[in-house]
Amino acid sequence: MKRLAVYLKPYRIRFVEALLCMIVVAAIKSGRVYLLKPGLDKLIESRNANLVIFFSAALIVLTVIHAVFSYIQNYLLAYIGQRVIIDVRNETYAHMQNLSLDYYIKRTTGALLSRLTNDMMYVQNAITSVPVKLIRDGLSCAGLLVVLFALNWQWTLASLIFFPLIMFPIKFFARKMRKTSRQTQEKMAQIYALLAERISGIKVTKAFAREKSEIEKMEESNRDYFNVIMRLLRAETMQRPVLEIITYTISLVIGAYVINAIFRETVSVGTAVAYLAALINFYAPIKSLADLNKILQSSLSASERIFRVLDAEITVKEKPAAKDFPDLKNSISFENVSFSYFADGAGDRALKNINLQIKKGSICALVGSSGGGKTTIANLIPRFFDPTEGRIMIDGADIRDFKLAQLRRSIGIVSQDIMLFRDSVRNNISYGVDNASEEDVIRTSKLANAYDFIKEMPLGFDTIIGERGATLSGGQAQRICIARAVIMDPPILILDEATSALDTESEMQIQKALDAIVTTRTTVVIAHRLSTVRRADNIAVISSGEVVESGRHDELLKKNGYYSRLYNIQFKIQ
Repeated sequence: MKRLAVYLKPYRIRFVEALLCMIVVAAIKSGRVYLLKPGLDKLIESRNANLVIFFSAALIVLTVIHAVFSYIQNYLLAYIGQRVIIDVRNETYAHMQNLSLDYYIKRTTGALLSRLTNDMMYVQNAITSVPVKLIRDGLSCAGLLVVLFALNWQWTLASLIFFPLIMFPIKFFARKMRKTSRQTQEKMAQIYALLAERISGIKVTKAFAREKSEIEKMEESNRDYFNVIMRLLRAETMQRPVLEIITYTISLVIGAYVINAIFRETVSVGTAVAYLAALINFYAPIKSLADLNKILQSSLSASERIFRVLDAEITVKEKPAAKDFPDLKNSISFENVSFSYFADGAGDRALKNINLQIKKGSICALVGSSGGGKTTIANLIPRFFDPTEGRIMIDGADIRDFKLAQLRRSIGIVSQDIMLFRDSVRNNISYGVDNASEEDVIRTSKLANAYDFIKEMPLGFDTIIGERGATLSGGQAQRICIARAVIMDPPILILDEATSALDTESEMQIQKALDAIVTTRTTVVIAHRLSTVRRADNIAVISSGEVVESGRHDELLKKNGYYSRLYNIQFKIQ
């Protein structure tokens, strides 16, 4: 709660305004009750009809003022709640953008979406509801307590003896609801994860006719959620009746004593009625603590989940005194680089003592069997991850010394995992460049052999493509990815199976375009088809995270080793 309160600071003026309104509301609530004593006593004593009208009018005026200030208070708190949630959501999303890729490898997309949607809703309820109930009702209770003492301090002291009976069930149910609230939010996150994964993979589901199986999985997840949410609801619904019984019993016992005092004529009717009204109004907000407790526990468990995201460590950090990234002058070199995807280094290492030099303007090809570590090597150059051991140098300087954004803008990447956004073709191509010109978009689309099919689209470059390029063929989507990488005019180019989704003719055309592109760039090519890397200046053969061979195509064939075996197998297949 302290941490959430920090987000209220920018809106403290509005919060103070809301607080003043709460004070007015609480004062009027207490004042109306206290007025019953002199009002009723005078009415009974004088039996004046005009006094009845005046007294009723005064109460109506106070009620109108109470309603106006209640509206202002509720509006201000609703405004603050919405603004705070926007701030928390923006900060959480910004932090998620800056988190390293290793964070996302270990978590599902749906669980993270749950943090930004479902959990935020619980926190918003707390920000808008808790201050109202806690501060306004607290002030009302304080004001009414003053009224109760003023009317009869002996009765009030006697009634407060029962107060611990009310707090005990609230404390008991708080622990139970916090635990079950956390479980319900975890179950909901699992549903989000299932939805995100299964909807994105709907094509696979239909291809294997697994619709029924997926429906059953969702039904099972919903049953698990239902079972947990019912445990929470049992605690919630049980809490209020328990408080009702306790407060009703206390009020009835004290009420009977007060009525008996009227019969014995030891107290005036006005005092007795005012006291009973104050007592009922005093216990009403205490009973609403049950609702407040429910909201509070749900929001606290949701806040914990959100703050776990905000507290997640950024493993790939930019140094405070990071320097500008200059143009590549000599080479990129890997010096005894080892890497593990586990933060504590547990498990098998993906890379082991990699020593590799990539000269400026050269083409370095990484080949080998799947899972050998080729893509991991490529991912270390733009610092998607940092080496567990060793270092990567550019012109003799550790890449960790450079400004991260500048380093990455100097590297164009075409990944085997095609990722396009649901946006126009133009915006997808120019994604990495602010205010890209029309000429640049057209030039790079031609270079990537994408111009012709783009112009045949209904709106040309303004055509909206489906999520992840769903409305395009694999080859078309891959060519747009190539154009997106080339438009930045990067000095370093990483092609991770860049032509894997293309037919033979398109591959030849793209290869010609890439040949023209790579002549002025330092290029790292990852390829399974060895025919595409024969002209590379250096071929590094990667197996089980190690460089087992390196050299030019002809040199490696003469060695009759790992590369030669791979090449001969592919040649026989072809």
